[in-house]
Amino acid sequence: MQNTSTELLTDSQSQIYNWTFQWIKNLGLDNQTNHFINSIILLLLVILFLIIVDYFSKKTLLLLTIKAIRRSANRFDDLLIRNKTLKLIAHFVPILAAQYIIPIIFMGFPNWKENINKLLAIATTIVSLLIIHSLLKSIRDILRTKKSFADKPLESYLQVCQIVMYFIGGTICFSILTGSSPWSFLLSLGAASAILMLVFKDTILGFVASIQVSANDSIRVGDWIEMPKYGADGTVKEINLNNVKVQNFDKTITTIPTHTLLSDSFKNYRGMQQSGGRRLKRAINIKISTIRFLSNEEIEGLKNIQILRPYIEDRAKTIDEFNSRHQIDSSSPINGRKMTNLGMFRAYALTYLRQNPNIHKTMPLMVRQLASTEHGVPIELYFFVNDIRWEYYEGIVSDVFDHLFAATKYFDLEIFENPASDDFRQYVSAHKISLLN
Repeated sequence: MQNTSTELLTDSQSQIYNWTFQWIKNLGLDNQTNHFINSIILLLLVILFLIIVDYFSKKTLLLLTIKAIRRSANRFDDLLIRNKTLKLIAHFVPILAAQYIIPIIFMGFPNWKENINKLLAIATTIVSLLIIHSLLKSIRDILRTKKSFADKPLESYLQVCQIVMYFIGGTICFSILTGSSPWSFLLSLGAASAILMLVFKDTILGFVASIQVSANDSIRVGDWIEMPKYGADGTVKEINLNNVKVQNFDKTITTIPTHTLLSDSFKNYRGMQQSGGRRLKRAINIKISTIRFLSNEEIEGLKNIQILRPYIEDRAKTIDEFNSRHQIDSSSPINGRKMTNLGMFRAYALTYLRQNPNIHKTMPLMVRQLASTEHGVPIELYFFVNDIRWEYYEGIVSDVFDHLFAATKYFDLEIFENPASDDFRQYVSAHKISLLN
C-alpha cells in the first residue's frame, strides 16, 4: 500500500485524489481504509457530476436541434425526438467523461481499473443498441405513413431486429465480461440449442409465421378478419412477432397467436372490400297454400305495376304461342302453361333489384326458388350491394326487404311465420263460438 501512496503523490493526474486523501487521513485510520473511504466519496461525487452532465448534455443537444428540426419539413427528425434518439445520443457525453475521470479516482485500487473499463464498455454497448433500436422505431413510424407499407406487419420486422440486436449485444457484453472471444460463447450456445428452442418456441413459431404471412400477403393491418375459434370478428390493428391484435366490432380486443394464422383457418374480407361489392344471400319463405295460378283479370291488374308490365306482356305472348302451337285445352287452368302468383313475384323481385341504384350490376344477381321445407317455399335473393360500409349496407338491405315484404300481398301471397299466442286465442275463441251455434 505504501508503493501505491507514492504513486499517487508523484502522478500529476491524481492531485484531486491526493487532496481528499490527505483530508481523510486526519481521521486517524489505517492507510487502506483511508483509500477505500476516499474512493467511495469521490465515486459518489463523480456519479452526481455525471448525472448533472447527462442532464445538461440532453438539454443542450435538444435546444440546439429542436430549432433546426422545426425549420425542416422532414418528418423523420420529428420522429427521432419522439423516439428519444437524441436523448440516447446525449448519454455518450457522461460515458466519455466517466472513462476519463473514474480511472483517476480508483488509482489507489489498480485491480478495479480493468473492471471499471469493462463496465464502461458494456454501458457503451447498451447505449449503442438503444440508439439503433430508436432509429429502427423511427424508420418503422415513417414507413407507416407510406401507403405501400401501411398494411405491412412492420411491428413483426422490428421485433425480429430487436431479437437479433439483443443477441449480438448479449454476446458482446459476455465477451467483455469474460475476456473471451465471442465465438467461444456462440459455440457454447450450440450445446444449449435444444433448451433455447424450447424456451423460445412461440417466438420462433411467430417469427416463421410473420415471414410467411407477409410473403403470402394473407393478412394485413386494417383487414377485416373472422376467426370464430378465438372469438375474433373485426379489424386487424397490429401484427407483431407473437400475436395479432384484432379490434372486434363491439370494440373489444382479441389477441390471436401469430403462428395460428398458419395452422388454423380464418376468413379475410379484404377481397370483398377491394371489389366494391358486399354480398347478400337471404330468403323469403312463402306459405305454400297461397301459391296458385293467375286469372286473366288478375294478370291485367298486375300490368298496373310499371316495372312488371314489359315482363307480363312478353311472358303472355310466349305462353299464348306455346299453348296455340300445342293446341292446349284452356277449359282447365292446369292445362298448358300458366302464370302463377309466385312466378310473377319472383319476376317482380328480380326486376326491382336490377333497377335499384344501390345494387351492383356487374356482379351476380338472381332471385331463385329453393327446395320447399316445413317453413314454406324459400325465395332466395342473391345480390351484391355497391356500398361495402357496414351501416350503409344494412340500410340498403333493410330497404329492399321492407319493400318486398310489403309487395307480397299484391300478388296474393303470404309469408310463412310460426303461429303466435294471439293466433291460438283467436282460433279457440272462434271454435267456442261455433260450438255455441
